[in-house]
Amino acid sequence: MKRYFKTAGLALAATGLPSLAAAQEATLNSGDTAWILTATALVLFMSLPGLALFYGGLVRAKNYLSVLMKVYAIAALASIVWVVAGYSIAFGGANGWWGGLENLFLKNLSSDAIVDGLAIPETTFLAFQMTFAVITPALIVGAFVERVKFLPVLIFTALWILVVYAPVTHWIWGGGWLSNYGGGVVDFAGGLVVHATAGISALVYVFMLGARNGFPNELAVPHRPAIVMIGASMLWVGWFGFNGGSQLAADGGAGMAILVTHISASVATLVWVAIEAITNKKPTLVGAATGTIAGLATVTPAAGVIGPGGALLIGLAGGLICYAAVYLIRVKLKIDDSLDVFAVHGVGGILGILILPILSAEFLGGNGGGVFMTQLVGTLAVVAWSAIASFVILLALKVTLGLRVSEEQEFEGLDTSLHGESAYN
Repeated sequence: MKRYFKTAGLALAATGLPSLAAAQEATLNSGDTAWILTATALVLFMSLPGLALFYGGLVRAKNYLSVLMKVYAIAALASIVWVVAGYSIAFGGANGWWGGLENLFLKNLSSDAIVDGLAIPETTFLAFQMTFAVITPALIVGAFVERVKFLPVLIFTALWILVVYAPVTHWIWGGGWLSNYGGGVVDFAGGLVVHATAGISALVYVFMLGARNGFPNELAVPHRPAIVMIGASMLWVGWFGFNGGSQLAADGGAGMAILVTHISASVATLVWVAIEAITNKKPTLVGAATGTIAGLATVTPAAGVIGPGGALLIGLAGGLICYAAVYLIRVKLKIDDSLDVFAVHGVGGILGILILPILSAEFLGGNGGGVFMTQLVGTLAVVAWSAIASFVILLALKVTLGLRVSEEQEFEGLDTSLHGESAYN
């Protein structure tokens, strides 16, 4: 989304949300509007049902519905939190650190307002951003499956959006301090805003929660690999809206973003397949799907500045580095980040942020963009804030409600012990 926030976003930071006067002067572009509406549906499709099925297929059968329930409930809750205060904090104009509360409950929103600097209605822009606020906390679910209480997850989600996600969104996309620092952090569609915040927070959640009983000696085998592939396929398709929609216009930039997204995902998929074929002699469907997500996460921050050559290299890097991260965290360090949220999303998003200044070179088909030291400072700031804020929220929940289910509930499975249902009869 850099194109918008390097032009109109600074005006939003100075003047707050678009005024009616500005809306009356702007001209609506029906093509741009239609594309962002379509992209909004695609990004929601990534969460419901894409991410839910991808995660659900990876757990044991007795916890399948509990994963679907968490993603489903988070989608509803995050939408309401975004309307009540998240959008105001992210895109208001209070100062460089947060947007303020001037637009609580969207009280300043009108149906005919057009975003300053764009040619789409503010309602469309708001809804598109809402789907990002939905999928980001839903990504964290993969870290704590099979052992976490339901209510604390919802409370954590609401607080996390307001304290972590919305402020970081403001810093980078809402005209905040990182959009101005050192020429501006380049994060086209969420390497830091989405993947780093979710990945780092997931890692903190794992440390606060503890490993599943039996880990690592009794590794849970994915109970429905076919469902994992179906969910990953939905994510792959939906990512065209995630990255292509972040251009905020129906133009060549959106087309290039979709192209490089697909290239990176394809390369990373084959890299994962090749590594498994070499190391285990048998490439797996789950591995291929995981490689796809690694490639998608890694290209996300760079999709607006790289070309096809850069996409080939970023997919290669994403596949190799994320595979190594999964092995390091799960096998060597024995950290029970159950569905590899940090290793795939956190590492992939941060990797994309840090290497995009190199891969956006013109000889690789890119348009240039990003200064490494600026990208590094932005990464350190986001990582630190995500870790500290998540720790404080989780500590408060742990000493009050508790985070973890009982051993009996974990053994029985969360489907029946928490929700009174079973996926299979």
